[in-house]
Amino acid sequence: MSTTAPTDSLAALYADNHSWLQAWLRKKLNCSHRAADLTQDTFLRLLVSGRLPEPEFSRAYLTQIAKGLMVDQFRRRQIELAYLDALAQLPEVQAPSPETQALVIETLSFLDTALNRLPVPVRETFLLSQFDGLTYRTIAERLGIAPATVRKYMLRATLACYAALEETSQKPKHL
Repeated sequence: MSTTAPTDSLAALYADNHSWLQAWLRKKLNCSHRAADLTQDTFLRLLVSGRLPEPEFSRAYLTQIAKGLMVDQFRRRQIELAYLDALAQLPEVQAPSPETQALVIETLSFLDTALNRLPVPVRETFLLSQFDGLTYRTIAERLGIAPATVRKYMLRATLACYAALEETSQKPKHL
């Protein structure tokens, strides 16, 4: 894999694979608009990373990036739907503005990504504490671990969430 991304190499990769990738995505997504967006996002990801695949691995590499972007898009949509369902339960006067809703969905997506990068026991410990309201002692008993391990896992998960929130606050908002 090339570690530099000369403009002409990227342009050649784009010219050789853009139509193919967009057609592949259109077939997978059944939507030409989303396929076009994800095609551009795939090449943008390459541009930002500065890493280009060797020519014989171009399509496999582009497919791998595009699949990851599709998964990210699906996860974000699931989070958005769950959030909107929760909002629908609120009286209309308590509903946040569309701008606030977009920021909350973006933050929830970052937190979801951060939690999913954690090992399963750490993530499970955090979710049992924060969403099920279990005490550290109860979590330790349920998972068969020491209370000190629960504290260690909670610290690790909390730091991951804090880092995700920091990343969110440093990203430019394009609303």
